Amino acid sequence: MNARTAPTIYIQLKNRVTVSKGKGVLLRDVAYLITEPEWREPLYSLMLLEPRHSDGNLILIDLLTVIPRIHELLPEADIQPIGEGRTIVQIEGPVEARKPSIALFVLVWLLLFFGSALTIMNFHADVSMEEVQIRIVEMLTGRRDEHPYVFQIAYSLGIGFGMVIFFNHLFKKKWNEEPTPLEVEMFLYQKNIDLYVVNEEYSKMKRHEAEADRHTEEGV
Repeated sequence: MNARTAPTIYIQLKNRVTVSKGKGVLLRDVAYLITEPEWREPLYSLMLLEPRHSDGNLILIDLLTVIPRIHELLPEADIQPIGEGRTIVQIEGPVEARKPSIALFVLVWLLLFFGSALTIMNFHADVSMEEVQIRIVEMLTGRRDEHPYVFQIAYSLGIGFGMVIFFNHLFKKKWNEEPTPLEVEMFLYQKNIDLYVVNEEYSKMKRHEAEADRHTEEGV
């Protein structure tokens, strides 16, 4: 066949995608393609699977299951995979719009505020921070002050300012384009979840293959 009927297809699977519940998963949902223009739309419209209720809300699509589907459309296509060989599809139902709860916001704010305050206070008590501050003021002024309020107020403001700088975030404003520590931790958390899902799905595939082979042997 010539190049027109047997194109070269460069395919890169996405890392994680979201598909609405009740819809089939198309190739355009899970992959980026580079190929000849006349084949791009037929390939993107290729149906990979129709999720069932028993599949759950997380489905693993492997490149080894995508390639045969492409070959059904273009039997002699030269497929060149790029990047990761799998993608995770998350099935989501319709999201209901909810009004923000002021009471819940206040409750969470109070829990975080007093929880953080108690954590800092307990840490300072463990390291005898009050005595350290008294000693610092005595070294600077030459006299002992049992209640160095000026130093303590400045120290408290410094903690707050330092936290703002450290987390690179103040309300909706960021100081620069660097990710905040919380964003990095959330990224690592999501990456670990994806890795766990991949391992679990591969384990399920192996179990199903073993059961199928066992049934075949019993039938023979």
